[in-house]
Amino acid sequence: MTELTQSAVGAAPARPPRRRKPMSTSMLPRRSTLSVLVFLVPPLVLYGVAVLLPIVQSLFLSLFSWDGITDMAFVGLDNYVKMLTRDDVFWTSFGNALGYLAICLVLQLGGALLVAGLLTALPRARELVKTLYLLPAVISTVAIAILFQRLYALEPVGLINQLLAWVGLGDLQTAWLSNVQTVLAAVSIPEGWRFTGLYMLIIYAALMAVPRDLEEAARLDGASWWQIFWRIRFPYIRPVWITTTVMATTFALRGFDIPYLLTNGGPGQSSELLTTYMYKTAFVHTDYGYASAISMFIVVECLVAVGLIFLLLRRKDKS
Repeated sequence: MTELTQSAVGAAPARPPRRRKPMSTSMLPRRSTLSVLVFLVPPLVLYGVAVLLPIVQSLFLSLFSWDGITDMAFVGLDNYVKMLTRDDVFWTSFGNALGYLAICLVLQLGGALLVAGLLTALPRARELVKTLYLLPAVISTVAIAILFQRLYALEPVGLINQLLAWVGLGDLQTAWLSNVQTVLAAVSIPEGWRFTGLYMLIIYAALMAVPRDLEEAARLDGASWWQIFWRIRFPYIRPVWITTTVMATTFALRGFDIPYLLTNGGPGQSSELLTTYMYKTAFVHTDYGYASAISMFIVVECLVAVGLIFLLLRRKDKS
């Protein structure tokens, strides 16, 4: 019986090898690709309608002279030539915008990094501290403007001037929003204070993801707290830091509401930003073509700033 079985098995024809199905060129299955498209297309359409389309419309309108009522007159690049060569207020606003950006970045990124670092060492009440720092980001802009108007006031004496009097620095009391020397910093501080908590939460989440084993090993090797931060923590959170820097930079370059509510660009043009100047040009002077040219400059300015950030950080990575 065994011999018959072996002979039958030996006589059976060999089965042909199974052909493997060709690998799909797509990284996702068909259903997964369809799902991604279903969820991705609506936001892209919304982004195109809400962001890209107004930019294209502003670019088109910047080539015309139009007061919103009469017929549009094509002027080509004259609005841009006027903006760059014949408008002193534009360049004053541009310089103020750079100063506004610098103050906001120092307060938002520096303050967020400092508070986030302190939170990682706080044994209790972390949630309470995070909530308190995040509150300004959800408060109405008008409420923040009114609050800082009261703080900066000279008559009646606001809290800042009152504190200066209490510590014996009464000679430094001034109308912070009316003084040409202090008004730019005065309108920048509320914006920096407002979003510090938001960036603090982002950086804090990144710091909590740093492996503790690396920090403990560095401490055992005798590393100082600065060496641990600069050599271990900061390189680990660098991608998050880049994203936060881009967010803070673009938001500051587009800052409008708080400076406009506090001073409306005054006194003179001491706190005039590109955004407030664009608004006045469009809705006060009804020169929509020239205002559109200023808006296109703001778009290009944001793109250049983001490009410089990535360029500088890429050079540091290579070095």
